Amino acid sequence: MVTAPPLVPEIPLHLASEITPLWHATEATLAAAVLPPPYWAFAWPGGQALARYILDVPQLAQGKRALDFGAGCGLVAIAAAKAGAIATAAEIDPFAAAAITLNAALNDVAVAIEREDVLERDDPGWDLVLAGDMCYERPLAERLTRWLRRLAQSGTAVLLGDPGRAYLPKSGLEELARYTVPTSLDLEDRTSRETVVWRLKA
Repeated sequence: MVTAPPLVPEIPLHLASEITPLWHATEATLAAAVLPPPYWAFAWPGGQALARYILDVPQLAQGKRALDFGAGCGLVAIAAAKAGAIATAAEIDPFAAAAITLNAALNDVAVAIEREDVLERDDPGWDLVLAGDMCYERPLAERLTRWLRRLAQSGTAVLLGDPGRAYLPKSGLEELARYTVPTSLDLEDRTSRETVVWRLKA
């Protein structure tokens, strides 16, 4: 179904309309095939906040080589492209990569897709790295944070969109913006989440 995230109405996306049935049915199917759950079927609060911020402050991305890490449905990469960035979506899930292709076409923007594990790269060549809602699981969050800190120290601008996930870094963050993002009780434990866009300090 084509819809738009509440915080970013100018970006239509192919998203799930019936959340719980899709999640459980797809999760069961993918588990049998040892594939990840369908995170790509939803616009998570952290990604919505990042996309909103980029569209509101387009000079942040304009002309930059921007990476949307763990891109899911591609919302943040699409926002970066709309703001004038050379946008890449890093996403290892093949279903998500297909969704990103569809959503980029729907918004008439170019988004490259990186299917390899970029966390192994010491000099990836991006000017701006964006990570929305990626601190929900400790091993990934810790590995990602180490990589992002190295990039920040080398001069890359690093922004995180986070609605209070458990494994967000506890230090080295500067708040840039704060939004109240409507959410579904099928996915979250409340009907809205206060979500912050952070800059990771060098």
